[in-house]
Amino acid sequence: MPRCRFSRLKKPLARCRVALITTAALYQPGKGDQGPGAPYNAAVKFYTVYSRDSAVDHDVRISHLAIDRVHTTAEDGNSWFPLPQLRHCAATGRIGEIAPRFHGMPTNRSHRATLDKDCPELLARCRADNVDAAILVAN
Repeated sequence: MPRCRFSRLKKPLARCRVALITTAALYQPGKGDQGPGAPYNAAVKFYTVYSRDSAVDHDVRISHLAIDRVHTTAEDGNSWFPLPQLRHCAATGRIGEIAPRFHGMPTNRSHRATLDKDCPELLARCRADNVDAAILVAN
């Protein structure tokens, strides 16, 4: 299977449709503490690529990730899910527009599963949305 490569943009960023790809998980009520400062919570891990509407706000969190909880917090959601800032960039002309969907990328996978299953799925979704560039926010 061919591998994806990074490439130069074919047009200025101010005319590009940009997708946001995150490793943040959608909030799952009933599965324990997932808020800022929450301990590691494996119960909220996800195992398949997901997509949601970029035009509305979503409750995504990072308690399922192994981050340095001693020296950092999850207080500022813009640091790990900058969808509001991306909307601002589109409104001010810094980017052309936001793709209609953002995408969630699983983190609990083997290298092979990520390359052979998740990456092609993400690429297909980005192509379906006519994306020119993607921002990966790996938490």
